[in-house]
Formats: sequence, structure tokens, C-alpha cells
Amino acid sequence: MDFDFATIMVLAALITGLIWAADALFWAPKRRLAVARLKASAGAPVDEERIEEAGKEPVLVEYARSFFPVIVIVLILRSFLIEPFRIPSGSMIPTLHVGDFILVNKYAYGLRLPVSHNKFLSIGEPERGDVVVFRYPKDPSTDYIKRVVGIPGDHITYVDKRLYINGQKVDLEHIGPYVSDNTGLPMPGSNVFRETLGDVKHKILVESAKRPFDGVDLTVPPGRYFVMGDNRDNSNDSRYWGTVPEANLVGRAFFIWMNFSDLDRVGTTIH
Repeated sequence: MDFDFATIMVLAALITGLIWAADALFWAPKRRLAVARLKASAGAPVDEERIEEAGKEPVLVEYARSFFPVIVIVLILRSFLIEPFRIPSGSMIPTLHVGDFILVNKYAYGLRLPVSHNKFLSIGEPERGDVVVFRYPKDPSTDYIKRVVGIPGDHITYVDKRLYINGQKVDLEHIGPYVSDNTGLPMPGSNVFRETLGDVKHKILVESAKRPFDGVDLTVPPGRYFVMGDNRDNSNDSRYWGTVPEANLVGRAFFIWMNFSDLDRVGTTIH
């Protein structure tokens, strides 16, 4: 079992919930009984300190009661609604930059149980152009983010830095040279294009000096997706290790909520 954040949160919810339940069923009634006996004691005046001590909730139970609802709320939000991620690499430049903190819609492609990732409710399926987070097929403990360019049944060809879907060349519009975030200067040989995938128009980065990756010519199998990085010459994606199983999908990226190095990117919708 991989002890990722979801696993830790499930265990924490289970432990704090059991402690709270055990107190409600067993320990709290015993405390109330002890308090009642002290108050009913004949002869001596009531000792308030002893009564308070007898009815006092143990620290462990107090913490469990306080943290259990918080843990459950966080677990529900992250497992079924929205989860934050941080972009660690430049494979999705120019759409996403290193250091972008993004939000991922966890229910866009169906609801899954935490830890086991088994889907229990189907809601939708990825479409061409979606930016998706998924568990890397070769190492499911690692999350990747790429763009869906091929859905089940699509015939995908990638030749001479051009993408073909079902025999049709995908439209590209040259925008201009890529301008470095660090220097603010155009990078020689790096060009930005606007690519159209269905209804989605997005930018990609192509480096003319790099050798083209050819040899992709396949039909996407049922229940799988062909994904690529927008930084086409610097992305470890389906061209190298194959398609992504539907079971590995985590969700659809839709919003940049923070980038400490570039505050202008905060609040950007992901296309």
C-alpha cells in the first residue's frame, strides 16, 4: 500500500472516529455515572474539583472529537471535489509553468474511492484538449499532467513535429518566438503555436533545433487515452510509454490559484 496523502487522511479519520465513538459508547457513560455517584454521596459537602475531574474528557478524546470532522471534510473535498497540485516540470509550457499551483476537478470523470481509486459513479469522460492529471502508468504513485490529444478509437500519428488525428492534420497557427520568463528575451529556435483540438484552442511550444520525434502511428485502445505535453520537444508522454488507462485518471485541471514567482498567473483559467 502506498501511504500517500489520501491513505494518511483515511487512517486519521478512522482512528479519530473510532476514539470518538468509543468515548460516546463506553467512556462517557462511565464518567457521567462517576459524577452522579459523587453528587449523591451522603454526609460530606460536594467536592467540585473531584466532580470536575471525574467528568473531564480525556485529552485524546478531546483531540479526536475536534479533528475528526475537519479530517472528514478535507478528505471529502480532496477525494471527490477539488484537489490542489503543484507543477514540478516544464513539460506543459507555455500553458503551465514550473511552480504553478493548480486546482483539479476530481469529479469531472467520475467519483472514485480514496486509496483504492475504484470508480463508483460515472459522470463524464475526457475530451480532446482536456488537461488531465493522472497516475503515471509506469509508477502509479507519481502524478503526471498532460493534454489529451487522442480518445478511444482515435488513430494518432505524429510525424515531423505535426499531429494527425484520424488522418487529419491538426490545425496550427504560428504566434511567434517563445519569450523566456527569466530573461524576457525571445529564445532562438523556440516557437509558440496555437493548436486546435476540437473546440479547444491552446498554445504549444516547438523547438526547431531539436530532432523531431517520429514513429507514432497507433489507434487508441478502448478505455485508454493518448496524452502529450504542450512543450512538445520536452515532454515524457504517450509517445514514449503508451496510453493512459481510464482507471489512472485523477481529474481535469482547470485553474491556477498561485505562483509565487509570477503573480500575474494567479487566477488564470487553464485551456
